[in-house]
Amino acid sequence: MNVDQFLRGDSAAMFGKLGRDVEQALAAYRAAPVEDAVVHTDTLYAAADLVWRYFVVREACGLNEHTHVIETYDIPPEVLAKVGVPRPKVRPDTPPANDR
Repeated sequence: MNVDQFLRGDSAAMFGKLGRDVEQALAAYRAAPVEDAVVHTDTLYAAADLVWRYFVVREACGLNEHTHVIETYDIPPEVLAKVGVPRPKVRPDTPPANDR
């Protein structure tokens, strides 16, 4: 096995693990009750973060088109809208500091 074969194999394993992580995060987001704003927001940002990591790794490998990934994993628009966006410091159910 040469270095190129090793790196391709390593990349394939990495894509597989990241893909499974994305699937699990998206499943958790879809299962999160909308009524529970904290859980819903946490799972939304967790899914978006993993999708972002997956996109970054793909781009590092020269794969800059993500349409197929978005369709394959059925990534919701609201998750895509949060890709690369940091989580807010205050949770939605936390009153502003001057109201505490």
